Amino acid sequence: MSCRIALQLYTVRDHMQTAEDIAKTLEAVAKIGYQCVEVCGWGVTGVAEMKKMLDANGLTVCSTHCSFTDMQNDLAQVIADHETLGCKFPGIGGMPGEYRGSAEGFATFAKLANEVGEKLAAAGMSFCYHNHSFELAKFVSCGATAGKTGLDILCENSDPRFVKNELDMYWVQHGGGSPVAWLTKLADRTPLVHWKDMGITPDMQQFYAEVGEGNLDWPSILAACRAHNVQYCIVEQDTCPGDSLDSVKISFDNMKAMGLS
Repeated sequence: MSCRIALQLYTVRDHMQTAEDIAKTLEAVAKIGYQCVEVCGWGVTGVAEMKKMLDANGLTVCSTHCSFTDMQNDLAQVIADHETLGCKFPGIGGMPGEYRGSAEGFATFAKLANEVGEKLAAAGMSFCYHNHSFELAKFVSCGATAGKTGLDILCENSDPRFVKNELDMYWVQHGGGSPVAWLTKLADRTPLVHWKDMGITPDMQQFYAEVGEGNLDWPSILAACRAHNVQYCIVEQDTCPGDSLDSVKISFDNMKAMGLS
């Protein structure tokens, strides 16, 4: 299975403050060469108008970041919105704060995510969980979770049919993990991967870099993505040094040079 390049539109949020801005930005993204995007909310447009703008620029939606509260309380609307977008991978950008502090919290969230994911699966969709680095913290409590990371607990307490992963390469590295090892460990339950590079300053300050401009081992990451059936390699850069559209073009061009399409 080939890995397709996509863009998390959060990266260019500074260009998407009005409906007119959004239309212009989607046009610019398409001109760079992106064909797929990940949507983080519908902004000021609403989902139907967003879909029209995407269609006008030949862009498809590979995945989203939604509110987990909405998924729990109004899943029918979430499903309807994703049907409008033609999107099979609704996801969340992170775990609600109340579950993060303990192994028990991770296990509880895993069960709740599993319930949502099972309902989404019945609608032909897959729930995807996007990590940061706090999921790489290890818990020292006694019992079955002793010494395991939060991400281990989340995955072990959820069904891979219903809870998929969107592994963020920067945040795995930030948490002291190996991106390749985690891609291998989670194997075929990771259809989405955030391609986000990490640079370092001479005074040891980490920063978000364009893909291929930092220090992550992209040849090995790409090989692991291909080996484990990753469908979308999604550019995300939380902050950019200049114009965000310039940054996403650098990432796109570098990924094309790596052989991605």
